[in-house]
Amino acid sequence: MKRAVILIGLLAAFPAAAQEASKPTPETGKKPSEILAMIEQRPGFDRLEEMSWEDEGYYEIVYHTTDKARVEVNIDPMGKAVEHR
Repeated sequence: MKRAVILIGLLAAFPAAAQEASKPTPETGKKPSEILAMIEQRPGFDRLEEMSWEDEGYYEIVYHTTDKARVEVNIDPMGKAVEHR
């Protein structure tokens, strides 16, 4: 019985580990400076407020535009926008 519980636990962990392994990470994606350069090319970009890596697998970037708007975007390590989680 104990073996069956351990086996079920191990089998349940593998799909989660495989999904986690398939997420792009900063090490396998673009450099943060490349991501930032993409953001700086956006129309109206004025200044960066914050750029941080979130454990969910994306950069959270906050910047301001020339018309004083505050913009928050989430970008994955490959440079694609992701939905806010």
